[in-house]
Amino acid sequence: MAQIVEVLVEGGKASPGPPLGPAIGPLGLNVKQVIDEINKATKDFEGMQVPVKVIVEDPKKKTFRIEVGVPPTSQLIKKELSLPKGSSEPVHSISGDLSMEQVIKIAKMKIDQMLAPDLKAAAKEVMGTALSMGVTVEGKDPREVQREIDAGTYDELFAGGEGA
Repeated sequence: MAQIVEVLVEGGKASPGPPLGPAIGPLGLNVKQVIDEINKATKDFEGMQVPVKVIVEDPKKKTFRIEVGVPPTSQLIKKELSLPKGSSEPVHSISGDLSMEQVIKIAKMKIDQMLAPDLKAAAKEVMGTALSMGVTVEGKDPREVQREIDAGTYDELFAGGEGA
């Protein structure tokens, strides 16, 4: 039976230290080989925490595969806006502004991990995270933009996506 190790690593910068080394060392795998594989698979997420699964398929043959998850929505927003972190006072201090296109891009990346039934609902979830980070959408409070989505203001941007 396959053994699975789940860890959160910085994209492209996994190392043999904790949490990875101690978790995969006892499984008999070549730690360097596993780390090289993870770094190759996560290089596009540099600077972000990325969920990674190491699935040991056959401990005797030392075969494994890597599954890379999608970083948390907050990490994707920070990357999209080149922010070091969200606002410490989200309502009073604005840390950045997302375009509707950026919101939809993040929603498409995350939709498989969300409970949202369609792209519009996923975009509204992304805006909820933006609100808690002090990030506006199209220069407005994300709650206002969520109401505009419900009113059909951005329907042309969702056309052709799963939420149309």
